[in-house]
Amino acid sequence: MKFNKLILSGLCLTLPMLFASGNALAQRVTLKLAHNLDQSHVVHKALEQMAKEVQEKSGGELKIRIYPSGQMGGPRETIELIQNDALDMTKASASEMEAFVKEFSVFSCPYLFDNEDHFKKVLFGPIGKEITDKTTKSGFNVLASYVAGTRSFYAKKEIHSPADMKGLKIRVVSTPTTNKLIELLGGAPAPIPFGEVYTALQQGVIDGAENNIPSYNQTRHVEVAKYYIEDQHTSVPDYLIISAKTWNKLDDKQKAILTEAAHNSETYQQKLWDEEVARSTEEAKKAGAKFITVDKAPFREALKPLYDDFNKDPALAEIIKQIQAVNK
Repeated sequence: MKFNKLILSGLCLTLPMLFASGNALAQRVTLKLAHNLDQSHVVHKALEQMAKEVQEKSGGELKIRIYPSGQMGGPRETIELIQNDALDMTKASASEMEAFVKEFSVFSCPYLFDNEDHFKKVLFGPIGKEITDKTTKSGFNVLASYVAGTRSFYAKKEIHSPADMKGLKIRVVSTPTTNKLIELLGGAPAPIPFGEVYTALQQGVIDGAENNIPSYNQTRHVEVAKYYIEDQHTSVPDYLIISAKTWNKLDDKQKAILTEAAHNSETYQQKLWDEEVARSTEEAKKAGAKFITVDKAPFREALKPLYDDFNKDPALAEIIKQIQAVNK
């Protein structure tokens, strides 16, 4: 009898400890974050800084494991993995998000922003939030927005006006907007995977592509396409997204820590970006790149029909109107 009482007494002492231990273990969460960027890219560096901050501020209860360089596929694949509960977080550009939320297509609207300040006011302001809030219906939330400069064409031949683009095969992130953009300039859009662009340029499968200066330099596309045409047709941001189901599983403390770290990563990424643009420009020039400054007016004129397409959709037309009003 005494023996049984001792056992029961021991259990009463042990079980709360086991439950407490179990709860402590349950609070430890490791989030998987996959993206298609090289580890030298400023967004990857910003994500690393965010992961470090999250781990430190949570006392190790919340960790982020990063899988870079397309280990889990491109942005389309990683977004689908998020929707299928096989991944927690990823990075995607506005062009890649367009397939899930049509409002992101406005960032592919050419010459929509007057300058970098105008772009940032929209991206980090009420309009940007209005757009990113719409992702919840697609099963994910936006945690951070990242600048990605302006996108310009680069090619194996000089381009000074839309007339020089006639018949050229240009690689794009394929969306209805980007495809029509190339067609209006007289070219042919080529939806080639990002990792195959170097070889495609080298072998003459395509004549050019379009991207920002750091990407042009870091991918070594400068080696096979010497001419960078500074037409600066679009400003397409990147986003850090998290599965809505993953987000809902986090407790309030974890959400607060992750939200703050993601916000801090935005500021850090902008600093790194400005430094990278300057460095990449110099490196590209040393590698033999020729930067061509063009008159943007003929490009703007040729691309005006895209605005007619946007205006057919009342929701998109309203967002563009709001964006244009920000700087007035």
